[in-house]
Amino acid sequence: MFSTNTYASRRNKLKSQVSDGLLLFLGNEESGMNYTDNTYHFRQDSTFLYYFGLDKAGLAAIIDVESGEEWIVGDEITMDDVIWAGPQPTLEEQAARVGVVKILPKSELGAKIKDSLSTGRTVHFLPPYRPEHTIKLNEWTDRSLAEISQKASLEFIMAVINQRSYKTDEEIIEMDRAVNISGQMHINAIRATHAGKYEYEIAGTVHGTARSGGGDLAYPIILSVDGQTLHNHYHGNRLESGRLVLGDFGAETATHYAGDITRTWPVDKTFTHRQKEIYQIVLDANMNVINALRPGIKYLDCHLISWRTVTEGLKNMGLLEGETDEMVALGVPALFMPHGVGHMIGMDVHDMENLGENYIGYREGLERSKLLGLKSLRLAKELEAGFVLTIEPGIYFIPELIQLWEGQGKFQEYIKYDKLKEYYDFGGVRIEDNYLITTDGAKLIGDPIPKTIAEIEALRI
Repeated sequence: MFSTNTYASRRNKLKSQVSDGLLLFLGNEESGMNYTDNTYHFRQDSTFLYYFGLDKAGLAAIIDVESGEEWIVGDEITMDDVIWAGPQPTLEEQAARVGVVKILPKSELGAKIKDSLSTGRTVHFLPPYRPEHTIKLNEWTDRSLAEISQKASLEFIMAVINQRSYKTDEEIIEMDRAVNISGQMHINAIRATHAGKYEYEIAGTVHGTARSGGGDLAYPIILSVDGQTLHNHYHGNRLESGRLVLGDFGAETATHYAGDITRTWPVDKTFTHRQKEIYQIVLDANMNVINALRPGIKYLDCHLISWRTVTEGLKNMGLLEGETDEMVALGVPALFMPHGVGHMIGMDVHDMENLGENYIGYREGLERSKLLGLKSLRLAKELEAGFVLTIEPGIYFIPELIQLWEGQGKFQEYIKYDKLKEYYDFGGVRIEDNYLITTDGAKLIGDPIPKTIAEIEALRI
């Protein structure tokens, strides 16, 4: 946890950004895996953590914007809790730790919300992403289940985004820690890779490294020889000579700040010539975007830099032909990079995504594209000092997508479909780093993690 003053200051700033009413923060509950007491790994709601810092299940909080009053909502522990989970601070002690003096029993929260609404006061809440929260809001507000998400407070959403988007020095320290653990996860995975092993053996090494860093995974491990599947969580393939392994995974610290790193490496000790060609194009795209990072540049333009680099590289290999800018404008490179070049990162790996991507990554006058690849760009607006984001270009050979486009006769004048058949077994390459936007450029989060061909091969010896 941070200092009491950190949480109090965050809440005071928030109060100044919302006009009136109550702000409702719903912390998360335990969730049963196959029965009530056998639970999934608990993860507290990030916005609740940001303002109240209490990493315990079954809590909520309220801020009265007009009076300035604040409540932690929850129940005191019982002797059964002590028997099964050990002694814990009282709820009052926990609240005091983050600068809150008032306690409200959980049984009284619904009545407080209903009473406020009955007197014409506004109750602001954020879009719920867990069904139990939707059900509670349905009961307390008399809105239908289908209406709840649409009735989330835009004023509250934007006030939170306008705070959480700008990382403070103490947050950057945590993110440095998260990325350094993430880097060790990748180094250990690369060193553990050998032909004949299974992906799940490497995934076990990755998860163990995250846990040994004091936290856990920031998101489910992506690790596969089938790197052309962008979010591949299947780990049952046997590692075979001649294949590439794409690993996209990161650590979350004990304070729940995330790292998000991707590296791609050969099952063998060295890359093949064909693998090197594709890898170097992706590395060039990664570095070209990094070199362009600065306040004021639209991240949409950074995505287009990565697409241009990919297009030029594949043209040089004879897989594409034509005018680069023309192909980029049409979306031809989406065949090889059908995702966005990056996103915001912080307490969530896709930071604040539950609040709405278009609110976080776009602005009025900057609309989301409908083109493949660009439609998945989570961050498009101008970068500002304090933003932390990922840079993750890639090249993938997805046989099903290639065959679909070829069957449709799509971009036949640009794409050498016959030559692409030689790459159906290639998989994919992605290289991802995390950067802080500074007042005059950008700064790498964490220590450098090997990513050149020579650096990766040095880990394979």
